[in-house]
Amino acid sequence: MKPADRDVERAARAAAGARRALVERLKAAGLCRDPRVAEAMGSVPRHLFVPAALQGEAYGDHALPIGYGQTITQAANVARAAELAALTPAARVLEIGTGSGYQAAVLARLARWVFSLERIAPLGKGAILLLKTLGVANVSIKVFDGSYGWSEHAPYDAILVAAAAPEVPDPLVAQLAAGGRLVIPIGPAARQKLLVVRKLPNGRTRAEDAGEVAYVPLVGRFGFAPAETERISR
Repeated sequence: MKPADRDVERAARAAAGARRALVERLKAAGLCRDPRVAEAMGSVPRHLFVPAALQGEAYGDHALPIGYGQTITQAANVARAAELAALTPAARVLEIGTGSGYQAAVLARLARWVFSLERIAPLGKGAILLLKTLGVANVSIKVFDGSYGWSEHAPYDAILVAAAAPEVPDPLVAQLAAGGRLVIPIGPAARQKLLVVRKLPNGRTRAEDAGEVAYVPLVGRFGFAPAETERISR
């Protein structure tokens, strides 16, 4: 084996070990109780979804910048949202806020199809290329204002929002299937509450508070205006 090949193999083993360690920490924190979520979190190479200079920090349980004022979601929040969504292998999922594509890659291992919206074109295009390189074939990404949802492919069994909104966007509730779940952080920058909004058979909804989280703001027609995000981030 050539030295370069040995280096690649060594790096791959180190990354796999770091993923296993991350999953064990999440389990110790009461997350990844669903074996399917644990397997998905342990199989996606999180380090490839952050800038090269930050790959050494990819398996710490914290958000990391990915450019354009956005972050890769904290691993604990990805696992928590996936478990709260209660995905089945046949599920049809909408993700709001593709970012670098990490959460979409995790969801792709849990659901039949993932539709993902990203407002920032370079991030959306980068995620498309990376997921294609990794052979993830059941994710469709569109560059669009995610607060509108993606009505073309509705209804969805689950909708996961990776950015905080001031209130639950009506278009997302409308695109949720009966019995489906919308997992969304609600509140200003830095600290929000994570809501699980369930759509009942009669069309009404019931929301449950799943605890405090910290996400970047959801910018869009049914989220925060750009000027608002600058103000509340100060």
